[in-house]
Amino acid sequence: MTAPTLAWTDFGGDADAPLLVLGPSLGTDVRALWAEVAAALTDTRHVIGWDLPGHGNSPPATGFSMADLADAVADQVEDATFDYAGDSTGGAVGLRLLLDHSGRISTATLVATGATIGEPANWLARAKSVRTDGMAVMREASPRVWYADPSLSSPARSALLDTLVSADADSYASVCEALADHDVRDRLAEISGPVLAVAGVADQATPVGSLRHLAQGVQHGRIEVVDAAAHLPPVEQPPTMAALIRAHLELDVPPPRRDPHADGMRVRREVLGDGHVDRAAAGVTGLTADFQEFITRYAWGEIWTRPGLDRRSRSMITLTALIALGHHDELAMHVRAARTNGLSDEEIGEVILHSAIYCGVPAANAAFRIAQQVLAED
Repeated sequence: MTAPTLAWTDFGGDADAPLLVLGPSLGTDVRALWAEVAAALTDTRHVIGWDLPGHGNSPPATGFSMADLADAVADQVEDATFDYAGDSTGGAVGLRLLLDHSGRISTATLVATGATIGEPANWLARAKSVRTDGMAVMREASPRVWYADPSLSSPARSALLDTLVSADADSYASVCEALADHDVRDRLAEISGPVLAVAGVADQATPVGSLRHLAQGVQHGRIEVVDAAAHLPPVEQPPTMAALIRAHLELDVPPPRRDPHADGMRVRREVLGDGHVDRAAAGVTGLTADFQEFITRYAWGEIWTRPGLDRRSRSMITLTALIALGHHDELAMHVRAARTNGLSDEEIGEVILHSAIYCGVPAANAAFRIAQQVLAED
């Protein structure tokens, strides 16, 4: 079919500056999704963005593919070359731009996306649901996927929810069908341009592994993981996203310097809880101060913040190690942490059962006793 017509937002910047094009996630409006990030980049880029068919001001359309959307973006941008950044569906379109319009793309920042996203059957079921029952069916579920903390509110989050429920149902369903067909895993090696893959650490829709696979599959890719973010990092962590894109564009302003101690304290609190960390801090003495500094900086600020594993995986590894070595006080603490990191009670039980084979039945028996006590407390 003919590429659909897309509505565009001009975020500002010198019209003669290099062009940066921003792409949206399914159900969102590009202005609300990218406004804060765009505002931080208009000093050196002319920043524009597009909306999906039937979203924002884009007219409805049906029967298109990710390749058709990429053609529409390329056709409607007059400049010969441009930088691109897209979230989720916008990232999938970015992959098609890199494959089908490679000479036009200077750099690509692909956020919360993948060479394939989700299961085709689930996308087709969602398409059928919204066509039958309307967009209101997506109102409750979407924020739980979009955000690491769905309870937070902001004008941008409210605007995105308004866009979601007012989107044209047939157009939304057509995007779902296009995502069901989206699979470029066997073509990643064709992509030669510089690609920054950005994952939200809490994203369940496109987890860290999806972005790592993308970054490793292209010829020149790297991955960054954004803490306290899920599927919409441009809304959840706009300063971090702006810094990452700015660095990827090889601008003069470097990304924020890491402070391993500050990062470690933040992650330690997120995983173990404020109460535990406050008690540990209150108990610091001259004898233990250096040790507390050590575990905060290196265990939590260097290891737990690495992008190679998500926190669920790190919790499972930690539980197994503590079971094997019989560190029962630490095990109780990390059973609680495993819950915080997203493991269910049943999954914690599976970890302990698995450890019975490799760590020994007595070790697993003690671990089950401790876990039962801890889980019964909450």
